[in-house]
Amino acid sequence: MSVEIANESGVEVDELALVSVSRFVLERMGINAMAELSILLMDVEAMSELHLKWMDEPGPTDVMSFPMDELDTARRPDEAGAGPALLGDVVLCPQVAVEQATQAGHLLDDELHLLTVHGILHLLGYDHAEPEEERTMFRLQNEMLDTWREARAHGARRARIDAVDSAVLDAVGLATGRPDGPVGTTHRSGPDRGVPGR
Repeated sequence: MSVEIANESGVEVDELALVSVSRFVLERMGINAMAELSILLMDVEAMSELHLKWMDEPGPTDVMSFPMDELDTARRPDEAGAGPALLGDVVLCPQVAVEQATQAGHLLDDELHLLTVHGILHLLGYDHAEPEEERTMFRLQNEMLDTWREARAHGARRARIDAVDSAVLDAVGLATGRPDGPVGTTHRSGPDRGVPGR
């Protein structure tokens, strides 16, 4: 999966996490591995212009999705076929996300992860205009976020354990490939090696 990020918002964000959550969602939704996604982070002024132009609503919004091929990307992911190669663009506004994160009592990164998943689901044809659509989309959105966060936390724990294991092995000489073996081991040479009492 190719996920391109352009940050024109002036706000520093964890771009690697946005790529990670995007790839996770696309893989879980069975999207073709050759698919491409673009994520653009914009400032309030630029997002306000987009919001007015495309939604005819004043002021900025948190996320907008722009499918590249409305006909292909509007189909459900479980339908037959490989799916489109170019999904489209998810546009985020971190300044709006900051306000929402504060109101929700969580971090900006958490809000941006949520908005990214939300935007991708829109690209894949999900919507929340009707109550049943909203329940379906938001349930899927929450499931994706929870599963990704669990996998990410598990990966971080595994990395910490591996780092500790590596440090211990280095300390005892096993990981460096030293021929003398672990520290503190006595090696004898000669014909009486290993024979007790000599």
